Amino acid sequence: MALTDTKIKNAKPEEKPYKMGDAGGLYLLVNPSGSKYWRYKYRFGGKEKTLAIGVYPAVSLKDARTKHAEARERLQDGLDPMEDRKAKQRAQAVARMNTFKLVATAWYEHWKPDKSEKHSRQVWNRLEADIFPEIGNTAITDLTTGRFKELVKKIESRGAVDIAKRNLQKCSQIMRYAVAHDMVANNPVADIRPSDILQKRKKRNYPRISLSELPQLLRDIDDYAGSEVTVLALKMMAYTFVRTGELIGARWDEFDFKAKRWNIPAERMKMGRPHIVPLAEQVISILNEMKRYDNGSGFVFPADTYGKGKHMSNNTLLYALYRMGYRGRMTGHGFRGVGSTALHEQGYNHDHIELQLAHAEDEGDTSKAYNYAEYLPQRTKMMQEWADYLDAIKKENIIPFPAKTA
Repeated sequence: MALTDTKIKNAKPEEKPYKMGDAGGLYLLVNPSGSKYWRYKYRFGGKEKTLAIGVYPAVSLKDARTKHAEARERLQDGLDPMEDRKAKQRAQAVARMNTFKLVATAWYEHWKPDKSEKHSRQVWNRLEADIFPEIGNTAITDLTTGRFKELVKKIESRGAVDIAKRNLQKCSQIMRYAVAHDMVANNPVADIRPSDILQKRKKRNYPRISLSELPQLLRDIDDYAGSEVTVLALKMMAYTFVRTGELIGARWDEFDFKAKRWNIPAERMKMGRPHIVPLAEQVISILNEMKRYDNGSGFVFPADTYGKGKHMSNNTLLYALYRMGYRGRMTGHGFRGVGSTALHEQGYNHDHIELQLAHAEDEGDTSKAYNYAEYLPQRTKMMQEWADYLDAIKKENIIPFPAKTA
């Protein structure tokens, strides 16, 4: 007859061990000491074997039957339940040796080959600073969704929302790598999105003038009494609307005058990806003028106070705008906002504008491959028309584009 909880509780120890059968080979072994052990007797490969299922009452009658049913399923599938358990135990032991940092290291070596040195180094440094001290020595099999949530919330608490977001995305990639290489059964970060647990960060709004004020600013730049190199740098900033760091760090070997292209290498770009700036005729004229100031440093805009090997300071452009009366109203970065606004208002293609601004897709978005040369003919035409537009409004104070063909 099948066992019941009452029968098991009432079973008294005897001088010798005895068995209380349930069904299908499952039985309870009662020892003289009073301890009670669940066992499953079966045959595999012509041999009789006994599988230990657990100790009563830690393993209840219901739990014992469940484990027994699972073992019988393995047997029906042609597996030895005892050997299957040993294999899983060995796998678990190996998995526990795979700490998060060890797995992250393997992922990093797999991930970084096609990334820029600057970008890959930044990613690793963030992991070393915020992730490894917390969970680096933890077995990946012990990491839960809640642990990752606690981790990124801690980073967020110090005001580093962007770092928290990026680290969460990288942790998900690392755990996905672990799943793909059979180190862990599932990715506990898979269903977490940064927006689900992190506060939305307010966009940084750089001061910038309105489009209607742009003609006067361009005239003020022409009339600026400071260094001619500073004037030319501000003009080139207006024509190209690159980031200030990208402009002042420009090197002569980045320019292809024959193709009329400025090829900014990945290591100098914010997102670690190469960028192409089509050169309008006005920009080529500026570059030809700047050749007169070449001091052999390799920089297009060399510093005039730090000697060879240095480029112009970011503050040089900012303070020039201050002296023109634009403190709190305009920065070097502001040219990007003005350019984006004007081009969007005139109906230029959003993708063309975003690519020219080097606004990359979010790190966690793999739906679209980044192609820095995409839409180059359209962007070349757009940038020439933008330069012509700036020249026109500076002279005539007109706002609409003279001719929009992109």
